[in-house]
Amino acid sequence: MAAYILRRLLLIIPTLFGIMIINFAIVQFVPGGPVDQILANLENLDTGFDRLGGSSADAGIVVSEDSRGYKGGVGLPPDFIESLNKQYGFDKPFWTRFGQMMKSYMVFDFGESYFRSIPVVDLVIEKMPVSITLGLWSTLIAYIIAIPLGIRKAVSDGSRFDTWSTTILIAAYAVPVFLFAVILVVLFAGGSYWNLFPLRGLTSDNFDELSLLGKVGDYFWHIALPITAMAIGSFTTLTILTKNLFLDEIKKQYVITARAKGASERRVLYGHVFRNAMLLITASFPSIFIGVFFGGSLFIETIFSLDGLGRMGFEAAVARDYPIMFGTMYFFTLFGLLVKILSDLMYVWIDPRIDFESRRV
Repeated sequence: MAAYILRRLLLIIPTLFGIMIINFAIVQFVPGGPVDQILANLENLDTGFDRLGGSSADAGIVVSEDSRGYKGGVGLPPDFIESLNKQYGFDKPFWTRFGQMMKSYMVFDFGESYFRSIPVVDLVIEKMPVSITLGLWSTLIAYIIAIPLGIRKAVSDGSRFDTWSTTILIAAYAVPVFLFAVILVVLFAGGSYWNLFPLRGLTSDNFDELSLLGKVGDYFWHIALPITAMAIGSFTTLTILTKNLFLDEIKKQYVITARAKGASERRVLYGHVFRNAMLLITASFPSIFIGVFFGGSLFIETIFSLDGLGRMGFEAAVARDYPIMFGTMYFFTLFGLLVKILSDLMYVWIDPRIDFESRRV
């Protein structure tokens, strides 16, 4: 197993490098880089140049009264545009910039945000609690609901309960996450009906003044709606998967043999079937968490006014804040690749019969 883990760790290097260079190359052909963003924001050139220590009049720039938006740098002094390119490193070939970026990223030096002048690592650490809260709790709730429900559906396959629960699950799955979140806000967060839950942040303003029990209650009070919105789409697939895996195991010969020996139905279900059926579901927990962590956080954070990694990444992409874009991409790609190895280790831990040592990859 040690040799397999070593091979997988070594494979991370070319995989990570390939993902980064592809995305870096694509970005080079996308218009509207950081320099263009700055020039586009200089709609009022007098104000803009005053901030930069000059003025449009001094630069000999004439601005028409009806000029709106970015004009491609028309009328701006070449020295000014050249200084901006040099400041952000765009005076160098893209392969040189990529090499310097990857060299820094290898020691987890992600630089500073172009527009916030804050280290990227500090920004990630600041936003991480929100995203971890959403991803972890929604995944746990999905498992807590899906596994018992899937087992019940498998045991009562074809019954009215199975039919009606499947209908409800499919209907819930068909509703987009953001739409379900809006419905929750309208119903329970001061929309058109009840004002039972807060709509902003993970904690109240007086959180530090509360008792320990009060802090716990306040925390869960704030995350109730966003977690519900994120979990609603996750446990549907997990429930159907659990049911199908249990049905597949129940039909196998070892179950028939256990029943023939007089084992109780509970003993057969939880002593024999459960471990084999839950192999795939349990071992895939890290991957599902990563999927939830990255998947629906942007919509949920926006609707419920939560300042997490989803919103930060979206805002960085819009503003072309490359240190945040590529820094978070590098970190989370590396994190995702390590989680895949963790999933394999969980397979072996749950079922020692699985041997990855015989695999070449």
